[in-house]
Amino acid sequence: MLDKFFSPKSVAIVGASHTPGKVGYVLAENFARGFPGKFFFVNPDPEPIMEHRTYPSVKSIPEPLDMVVIAVKSTLVPKVLKECVDKKVEAVVIVSAGFSETGEEGRKLEEQLKKIINGTKTRVIGPNVVGVFDPHSKLDTVFLPRDRMNRPKEGSIAFITQSGAVGSTIADWLSEEGIGVSKFVSYGNAMDVNESDLLEYLSEDEKTKVIAVYIEGVKATGKRFISTLKKVCKKKPVIFLKSGKTEKGSHAAASHTGSIAGSARVYSTVFRQFGAIEAPDWEELFDFAKAFSMQPATRGDRLLVITNGGGFGVLATDEAERQKLRLDPLTPQAVEKLKKIVHGYASVHNPMDLTADSNASTYKLAFEAAMPKYDGAILITLFQVPTLEESIIETVASLQSHGKPILCCAAGGSFSNRMSQRLEARGVPVYPTPERAVRAFEALSRFGKHQKSA
Repeated sequence: MLDKFFSPKSVAIVGASHTPGKVGYVLAENFARGFPGKFFFVNPDPEPIMEHRTYPSVKSIPEPLDMVVIAVKSTLVPKVLKECVDKKVEAVVIVSAGFSETGEEGRKLEEQLKKIINGTKTRVIGPNVVGVFDPHSKLDTVFLPRDRMNRPKEGSIAFITQSGAVGSTIADWLSEEGIGVSKFVSYGNAMDVNESDLLEYLSEDEKTKVIAVYIEGVKATGKRFISTLKKVCKKKPVIFLKSGKTEKGSHAAASHTGSIAGSARVYSTVFRQFGAIEAPDWEELFDFAKAFSMQPATRGDRLLVITNGGGFGVLATDEAERQKLRLDPLTPQAVEKLKKIVHGYASVHNPMDLTADSNASTYKLAFEAAMPKYDGAILITLFQVPTLEESIIETVASLQSHGKPILCCAAGGSFSNRMSQRLEARGVPVYPTPERAVRAFEALSRFGKHQKSA
């Protein structure tokens, strides 16, 4: 189990610094400002850091430790790691870089670290990582300052990443978008804990609904990765953003985290065969993750689209065709009901155009009349329409009681953005384009089909 990486009761920071702006200072500040457990700063200088006593080494700390964060020069890491093993520390995060990603000398140094923990209970995340962040336990070992990288709020998306740069940028973006995470893990060179370990752990984590992964190349054996993926995808959706797909990109991955990227086609085949979802870019990685974190998977691929702007309905239809989703026609019974509800010039088809005269009540009645035939719906709510009251937020939120996934599309400026935020606060994901909403629905459909066949 990897629990102590996320909810340790006592942590030592080796390389804690007195100097603002340094990595060790940011780490010390993270703990001094918000960690609820015990923490100890390790620095040979006896001067206190932020009024907290310093210790010359891990072994000099008089209490047991659940976790140690190492942020010192790479050549000093083996000595510190040996002290962690001797002290029976079970979780170590090595922030320090300068290992296999740098070439032969770095690889030798990393092999030395592996030998130190071999046969012990000490597990290592890293080296060459940004850190681990858990908003639920208030653990923050990310060395980037908060005024430059915001931390996401509590949520149900676990995000694991080989690249610290990609990870930190996405975490900052998630925070700005108001999307929460359950866990954030930058696992870097993965000399010990790898993506398969993390996938297994997160599949059992009650706070995690969906796992999003940025990967350059698998660090575990192919056999173990496949068996893990097969098992985890039966429980939870796993969404991958795979980089290093081109020849040059593969070489870049090797010099970044020491990864051998492998054939993009092989990875895509494995993802598809065992039920993982591959996103083409980081935007869709979190479009999909947001959908899964808020809505159930679909039971099929029959999609209902309701809009108050005809052009947006056409765009949604085009994308649904590209994604091979079924926009089946409404039932005769639904058509009869709808003719009594909507204006005579409204389009009683699928997509259904309620026109610019629609209001919250029209959306509710239209949805309830048509929905029994479909596996889920995309509601395009253009908030610029004057007849669409702000009560549409509560109306759409209440439709979730039907138990089928509902996604929204809302495009526009500041007012639309505020309304979208209110919808998402009620558990309904909102996308700024019809195409993005349709692709997110297709991901829900794909996973639902996999669960049926698993």
